[in-house]
Amino acid sequence: MTTIIVDYITAILAVTGYPGLVFAMALESMIFPIPSEAIMPFAGFLWYSGEMTLLGIAWWSMVGSLIGSLFSYWLGYYGGRRLVLRFGHYLLLNEEHLKKTEEFFARSGEKAVFFSRFIPIVRHLISIPAGIGKMNLGKFVIYTAIGAFLWNDLLAIIGYYLGQNWEIIKEYGNYMDIIVVVGMVAVAIWFWWRKRRS
Repeated sequence: MTTIIVDYITAILAVTGYPGLVFAMALESMIFPIPSEAIMPFAGFLWYSGEMTLLGIAWWSMVGSLIGSLFSYWLGYYGGRRLVLRFGHYLLLNEEHLKKTEEFFARSGEKAVFFSRFIPIVRHLISIPAGIGKMNLGKFVIYTAIGAFLWNDLLAIIGYYLGQNWEIIKEYGNYMDIIVVVGMVAVAIWFWWRKRRS
């Protein structure tokens, strides 16, 4: 199913260019099963083919990511609390969990939003709890934009250097996700270890 969606989105992207890129990355930053690991390397291939530029890809993919993330943020901000209070007991969630969510995003929201852009599945979902937790909107936008910019550009550059072979990344994208997650866990453990020693 995801492969069919990706093929459809890349076909739209090939025809529409930057508007299609904004559309695809907006959907990717919501809760739709559209992996940026497939979309952005294809954008890199279009750069390789001379149909796009790195600057255009960087800017418009970031705009799309922000649009999708803000949609999810507002969904959580305006509707999340009400839904948790009404139906949360089915998932063992209550008002205390909401309070902890708010405290977490007040304390560590910037790190959570930034690093989530590099983690599969999490990046699709993080904006909703950020909204529920009433994270500062300005900080949310800044850290989402920076994280999306770096991740999207990395994938586009990989697609550029793969050229005609850009689809290889669809086969090995899961391995790249694993490497990124393992690397981030290793860094987190290192910081935790240093903090304990000091």
